[in-house]
Amino acid sequence: MKTSDFSFELPEELIAYHPAEKRGTCRLMELDKNTNSFNHTSMEKLVELIPANSLMVFNNTRVRRARIYAHSKETGGQVEMLLLKDLEKGMLWECLVSKSKKQRKGKVFLLPNDIEAEIVAEEEGGIRVIRTARPLSDEYLRTGGHIPLPPYIKREDEAGDDTRYQTVYAKETGSVAAPTAGLHFTDEILAALKSKGVETEFVTLHVGMGTFSPVRSEDIRDHKMHTETYHVSDKTADAIEKAKREGRPVIAVGTTSLRTLESAWEGTFEEGQMKRGSFETDIFIYPGYKFKVISGLFTNFHTPESTLLMLVSAFAGKDLIDRAYRAAVEEKYRFFSYGDAMLIQ
Repeated sequence: MKTSDFSFELPEELIAYHPAEKRGTCRLMELDKNTNSFNHTSMEKLVELIPANSLMVFNNTRVRRARIYAHSKETGGQVEMLLLKDLEKGMLWECLVSKSKKQRKGKVFLLPNDIEAEIVAEEEGGIRVIRTARPLSDEYLRTGGHIPLPPYIKREDEAGDDTRYQTVYAKETGSVAAPTAGLHFTDEILAALKSKGVETEFVTLHVGMGTFSPVRSEDIRDHKMHTETYHVSDKTADAIEKAKREGRPVIAVGTTSLRTLESAWEGTFEEGQMKRGSFETDIFIYPGYKFKVISGLFTNFHTPESTLLMLVSAFAGKDLIDRAYRAAVEEKYRFFSYGDAMLIQ
């Protein structure tokens, strides 16, 4: 299957560069896998659409203020760094650096507050490893860093992004991008789900390059996912195993939650168990994949030719997703991180 099979025309005016005025008020497209059909509704109706005996699983990662503006110590030229992964107590980081072809081992930069950072290694995919003279703690990044908005949002982060590019249940800091499906949920919606009897649990997957890297190969099977770290608690694992035994729906909120569940499940759809603890995953889900855990997915509208679009096509069926996306364009849905949502059951 070719990467170009997942291309579609998207008018630029449908890309959401800012969040909706109020969280939890987006449009929602409901897809039924059994009837191969879809209909248009809104996030305000979501609670009505979720079966009362469902288990919904959310990703509680918190977005780190991981974008830093630095200057070359030699030339004074400005570069932008995106801190991907803390390798050693805040002093050794995997990162992306703008003008990457010029950023070689031994080059030294000055970060905010005159902290020196030296490139000590060059890795595949344009990744650089930097060592800093002082730790880049989350406290430091709160003032020296910026919200890492997606690269297609060509504007500086604003005050509102501090809260709107973060889920209301964000807890574990470590992501360089938001688990964007979760951005639609409010405390009121979560309370309404609980009142209905819907069970909610949390996993943690720190979003990195594995989630947002573009597919550059012609054949999707040649694409290599970057690894990302995830954690499944005993409580969440117990809840998932219980729901599976009882034949209750397990609904992943977001593709990162889905990838965590599918990575951690050992066994078949009918029988198995969850791994407990922290692990890494490079799982790549595309049409032909046999799902083992989930029966439903709440997600956003994704970019053309992305691994995320391939994942939802694997779950819902490519024909249904193709038709749904064409309808979304015709009906002028808002796309991508700050856009509208889709529920697949």
